[in-house]
Amino acid sequence: MIPNLLTLFVNWSNGAFIMTVVFGLVIIGLVAAVLIFINNSIKKEQREKELQEKEESNSLNA
Repeated sequence: MIPNLLTLFVNWSNGAFIMTVVFGLVIIGLVAAVLIFINNSIKKEQREKELQEKEESNSLNA
């Protein structure tokens, strides 16, 4: 029974630690990229809305 359980454990000597770290960094990078894209799209929408409001106020003043 005990030898069967030992197969479940990870052998960290084969580079699994390095692969795990690299995988974690890739996931962090992907999440950061998504957050940056979301933040940029929100700012773009705000800029477009402000520009539209300025154009409307300029047309009312003219």
